[in-house]
Amino acid sequence: MTDKTKTIQELDRVIRLIKTDSDQISAEEKKQMVEETLEHFDHYVSPGWLKYRKSVSSDSEEGAVLEWEDGGAYCYGLNGEKFIDCLGGFGIYTCGHRNPEILDTVKAQLDHQALHSQELLDPLRGYLAKAVAEITPGDLQYCFFTNGGAEAVEMALKLARIATGGRWYISTVGAFHGKSMGAISMGGKGTYRVPYAPMVQQVQHVEYGNADDIRKAITNLQTVGEKVAAVILEPIQGEAGVIIPPEGYLQEVRDICDEKGVALIFDEIQTGMGRTGTMWRCEAEGVTPDIMTFGKAFGGGIMPITGIICTPKMWTQQLVDNPWLLGSPTFGGNPVCCSAAIATIKYMLENDIPGVCKSKGEFLKAGLENLAKKYPSVIYEVRGTGLMLAVEFHSSEIGYECAKGLFARGVMTAGTLVNAKTIRFEPTAVISQQDMEDVIERMDASLADTKKAFHL
Repeated sequence: MTDKTKTIQELDRVIRLIKTDSDQISAEEKKQMVEETLEHFDHYVSPGWLKYRKSVSSDSEEGAVLEWEDGGAYCYGLNGEKFIDCLGGFGIYTCGHRNPEILDTVKAQLDHQALHSQELLDPLRGYLAKAVAEITPGDLQYCFFTNGGAEAVEMALKLARIATGGRWYISTVGAFHGKSMGAISMGGKGTYRVPYAPMVQQVQHVEYGNADDIRKAITNLQTVGEKVAAVILEPIQGEAGVIIPPEGYLQEVRDICDEKGVALIFDEIQTGMGRTGTMWRCEAEGVTPDIMTFGKAFGGGIMPITGIICTPKMWTQQLVDNPWLLGSPTFGGNPVCCSAAIATIKYMLENDIPGVCKSKGEFLKAGLENLAKKYPSVIYEVRGTGLMLAVEFHSSEIGYECAKGLFARGVMTAGTLVNAKTIRFEPTAVISQQDMEDVIERMDASLADTKKAFHL
């Protein structure tokens, strides 16, 4: 154990840096921060992380970019590097980085309370739950707030078992619902599942977009005496590469679940809160699930808060008699996070963020589609709706090269060494017309370089 005096001195220096504007930090100290960060990630965080994120960072001092500030549609590095954010934290920053209206509300809440007592009634949780019920479709009503997306999925899975008495789940190939044990059991990629097997065993995976597969799986299980708790779906598969199912798929699955007495869970953690052009993607087909998860942009890009909302029939007497049965996360629904979500909902409604995502997404997608026509040997396909878009390349290596080229030109996307065949474009809804034009122009240049590098 390190001498505590040394640790205190070091943390005092870090706190001083936190309280200092970047332009007031000396060049020498910035250099030291880069060196220390590289060392700390290798020795105290994860030795493989620098390599994994190589398109947006580096394991060398010369290429490393430390994120230090953000605002609006941009992320800024410690040394003044500026990036148009087209990664958006995989959907976190729909309202922009450090949105002033949301940030002001959070600061005001911090001035009088941050976390809750765990015993007294916290009013913001109630106000937020009512607001969520008002902006969600159908008769969704009861909320349970959590901290991360995987935790919200865990609660949805548990609730489905409590409410239906079933034990089996139907999920889809390619699905991503998080990396906790239950959530990853629902996941549809062997890369994530194999290291943890065996997991929750009562899960069957079927082809995404094929409702007949879901009907067959439920029928077969029920025929041999098994009870099915729920079908869990992303209305658009995100991590799989922005896969949009056939029109009518969600409604057909809803009908199957009603017929078979099975709960329907929609995972709207990434697709919800306006990202795809409607407040919730399931609204595009007029379908209401029994349970819906939400998160990512729900905290306005300021605070981490996620959760579930369900219909009254799902909140059974067993849960009324024991409200803690489903779970009792220490920080779930805390006042400061609830204040962020409340301000986020207000901002989205006042500024029609779903409509903004729809119109800006149409422009950006058209630009990307034009580039796909220009570079058919580089780009395989452009997909998506609203500001949840994806460009699929002919290989992961090609996509990775393009992502690096964008990064070098000040555009942040998501391309890693292990999964860059499809790059997602999820910019903020506050991105300007000029920034979108710049993204397309810089993408054009990166594609030209990539084509040349691979002799395509």
